[in-house]
Amino acid sequence: MTQAYHMSRRTFGAGLAAAALGGLARPARAQGAPLKVGLMLPFSGTFASLGENIAGAFELHLAEIGNRMGGRPVQIVRLDDESDPSKAVQNANRLVGRDRVDALVGTVHSGVVMALVQISRERGVPLIIPNAGNAAATRELCAPTIFRTSFTNWQPAYGIGRALAQQGVKKAAWVSWDYAAGQEAGAGFRDGLKSGGAELVKILTLPFPETNFQPLLAQIPGLGVEAVGSFFAGGGAVQFVRDYAAAGFRDRIPLVGSGFLTEGTLGAQGAAADGVRTGLHYGDGLDNPKNKAFRSAFRDKMKREADVYAVQGYDAAQLLAVGLGATRGDATAEKEFVAAMEKARIDSPRGSFTLSPSHNPVQNIYLREARGGENRVIGIAAESLADPGTGCKMT
Repeated sequence: MTQAYHMSRRTFGAGLAAAALGGLARPARAQGAPLKVGLMLPFSGTFASLGENIAGAFELHLAEIGNRMGGRPVQIVRLDDESDPSKAVQNANRLVGRDRVDALVGTVHSGVVMALVQISRERGVPLIIPNAGNAAATRELCAPTIFRTSFTNWQPAYGIGRALAQQGVKKAAWVSWDYAAGQEAGAGFRDGLKSGGAELVKILTLPFPETNFQPLLAQIPGLGVEAVGSFFAGGGAVQFVRDYAAAGFRDRIPLVGSGFLTEGTLGAQGAAADGVRTGLHYGDGLDNPKNKAFRSAFRDKMKREADVYAVQGYDAAQLLAVGLGATRGDATAEKEFVAAMEKARIDSPRGSFTLSPSHNPVQNIYLREARGGENRVIGIAAESLADPGTGCKMT
């Protein structure tokens, strides 16, 4: 999800060649045979709950449509990727080569998803990304068969930067780990500020996954900024929000961030998070019929509340069903499959969205405020926002 993914196109090409993927033809399958969908997600380790929510929501929509797509019964093949990039090529090869899946859905970790991106590019197997926000997957490494139902790291940060500028903030700083996800989010924050005439005056970073924030916090009073934006997730987000409040900045220099700063972390952050505003494509209290029905159905199935990860998995199933419906379940009919998905309007719990030319959601980024253990939606930070898709050339 937030890990570094410093792998080049050449590195992946060599890795997949070594895995003997390049020479395999996509399998033909009889029309009445089950359609196989590979869910390559983390089902163990740090991100296990995210993987389970994505998979559970995917299966929820599948059940709602009679466990068939394009008239064919659907067989789910689950694979635990363990959020381990070193196993990513092997796992992708297993799904496409041994298990012969017709479509891929994955994953959470940005480093792991790059193996899926490359196999989709080289083999033409449809891929829907239900979380990983790395820009490369739908920018310079984009392909007709690669789609995303989540976000790019740029989008939520752009939204909160734009919201700050609209509120009259003129100067802000950015704090993050020094890795690809933090850099991409920082670029979004800068662009959002700039859209409203504001300026990003300082970027403060520390190596991933260090959490000694004191040297960075010590620099903030001298920067002359009116707000601080940040991108952290998990334990790092918990520690940073706590340390920021303990340093006495919370009421003087508002802390904002990409939504993952407070997504799934509010319980551990406690009162330190109260008042922190974030931008994300989902939030607590979204009042639309689809969201209400989805949350109720998800609660009945999973015995817990839905979150942004569940929404992304649910919409991955909705999008895949559109493509397969247009081809009567034939995932190899690439032209018709892709065309249908590109034209789709998905009725999502987040609010309906379409897809950009680079196959990213064109979606609202909501302005959220942490209060009483919830990320309450208080407005729209950026309406119908698309990732720039820089460097994407569909072939």
